[in-house]
Amino acid sequence: MTESCVHYAVDGRVATLTLNRPERLNAIDDRMPAELEAAVLRANADDAVHVIVLTGAGRGFCSGYDLKFFAENPRGIYGSQEMPWDPMVDYALMKRNTEHFMSLFRSYKPVIAKVQGPAVAGGSDIALCCDLIVMADEAVIGYPPARVWGCPTTAMWVYRLGPEKAKRMLLTGDLIDGREAQRLGLVYQSVPLTELDAAVEALTGRMQGIPKNQLMMQKLMINQAFHNMGLETTQMFATLFDGITRHSPEGVRFKARCEEVGFALAVKERDSGQPIP
Repeated sequence: MTESCVHYAVDGRVATLTLNRPERLNAIDDRMPAELEAAVLRANADDAVHVIVLTGAGRGFCSGYDLKFFAENPRGIYGSQEMPWDPMVDYALMKRNTEHFMSLFRSYKPVIAKVQGPAVAGGSDIALCCDLIVMADEAVIGYPPARVWGCPTTAMWVYRLGPEKAKRMLLTGDLIDGREAQRLGLVYQSVPLTELDAAVEALTGRMQGIPKNQLMMQKLMINQAFHNMGLETTQMFATLFDGITRHSPEGVRFKARCEEVGFALAVKERDSGQPIP
């Protein structure tokens, strides 16, 4: 039997969900999004649980979609259709994944992301759907596919940073460390890696004693402000644009380059800062 991509554990009133593909820096495969939502629903259905912590196994939080599989394999694969492509087929696929990630946002119980290592590309989508993010100073977060082959489908950057700082991140595709992420207001707190567990435990310690209905009401009220600002409409456009980036002329060339030289070199070239043809 294949091991689950998301490990579930409960200690007292805290459920810990662990992205569990450490050999690939917890990269997203075709199973992880649905398994993540299933774990969130399990925690919400557990009457003993008041708070959820999401983290990653090993040295990474989540390195995004597994480009070893999605980008190196020939076209006609998950996320890369034969050309000409049907944007609605792609939208249905990626919207489903977006909704899986958004289960963290919709969870009636608060979710704290504990980011000990890279949270990049689709991994940043997952982290930014959580209610609070605590990062290690040494960890990095960002969305490099904004340069080519991606648009963040959850669109959480603008809601967390505001328009100018979101543009600074998504018009460059830069990665930033935990300290810079806290300075910009992207994450709640950044601490040295050796203090990360204690920082998250301090937060869960304050929350887990509060009645679940109180936690639920405060979260629903705050989340409703996002919905009133048009979150669903923004995500619809973002998810459509994400499909376009993977099937645009530049996206097709990037995919071909991944097949030719491997995703690691192709990504290094894309993110080098040199002009992209």
